[in-house]
Amino acid sequence: MNKTIADIAKISGVSKSTVSRYLNGGSVSEATKRKIELAIKETGYTPNPFAQSLKAKKTYFIGTIVPRLDSYAASHTLIGIDEQLKELNFQLLISNTNQQIEREIETIYSLASQKVAGIILLATQITQVHLEAFEKVNIPILLVGQEHPDVHSLIHNDLEAGYAIGKYVLEKGHRKIAYLGVTEKDVAVGVRRKEGFKRAIAESEGCEVRYFETGFNMFAAQQRVTEMLEGFQPTCIVCATDNIALGALRAAQLKGLSIPKDVSITGFGGYDVTEIIHPGLTTVKLFFKEAGKMAAQNIVKLVNEESVPKRTLSKYEIIERESVDSIIPNDL
Repeated sequence: MNKTIADIAKISGVSKSTVSRYLNGGSVSEATKRKIELAIKETGYTPNPFAQSLKAKKTYFIGTIVPRLDSYAASHTLIGIDEQLKELNFQLLISNTNQQIEREIETIYSLASQKVAGIILLATQITQVHLEAFEKVNIPILLVGQEHPDVHSLIHNDLEAGYAIGKYVLEKGHRKIAYLGVTEKDVAVGVRRKEGFKRAIAESEGCEVRYFETGFNMFAAQQRVTEMLEGFQPTCIVCATDNIALGALRAAQLKGLSIPKDVSITGFGGYDVTEIIHPGLTTVKLFFKEAGKMAAQNIVKLVNEESVPKRTLSKYEIIERESVDSIIPNDL
């Protein structure tokens, strides 16, 4: 049977109102605090966050808005957010917008009307309408994946990671390269990753690089690469996401090309599947779960009016597998 505040009060020898005040962050003496904490430890009592919210006229809920649920990046980020919020005694509310900006804006207002303590937005783009909504709801907002100078953000280091994968393929001897990206409406994936890659290319001579755009879906990428290979035969295809890379891999194989002998392919994300496919995909691993945990820590700090940097960067790592060949003569 679940223990109640009344049980904690009886065991610790204080009133229910004192226990409630303690649970809601109110002032109690150190001696009383120790008694209550001991009683909670003995009984394994877990506060009900919804009941706490009603009594304290504040909530312990963090609304998290995601553009899609069938995304490796989104799902693993949510796992990190959820695990960390539980440790901080907050609860996660998830709202999926199905990549519709209008629903995203509506959800910001809806969550605010439900008195959430703060909102984490896994953003694909930030518009003026977003900024107006942030200002009107007047609660802590944290962007994940995109940034804006006026809003607290947690981003992957897309610029430097794009540069790193560019340098990597150049060091393998590749000079005839196709870069397969996405719409520049997505600043992180569509702009920053490409900018970093371009910076690496600019530091090397004798490169023939062509830039192509596709959707995030691997089947759209497969079709785009099939079309691309009719007129351009690169030694390496650098892809802005792992899903795009999987589509490119399939398209190349259907063309009868051997990976990496005929064409090398790289991804971006570090999805689990990239390790078990054949050949294994060389990719830039992003640490989505860890980023989710950092996001949870930051939003709770904002809720508690603690200092948080305007921009937080998560880490990345190049995972080298079999999909990239070295074409330097004699490997020199």
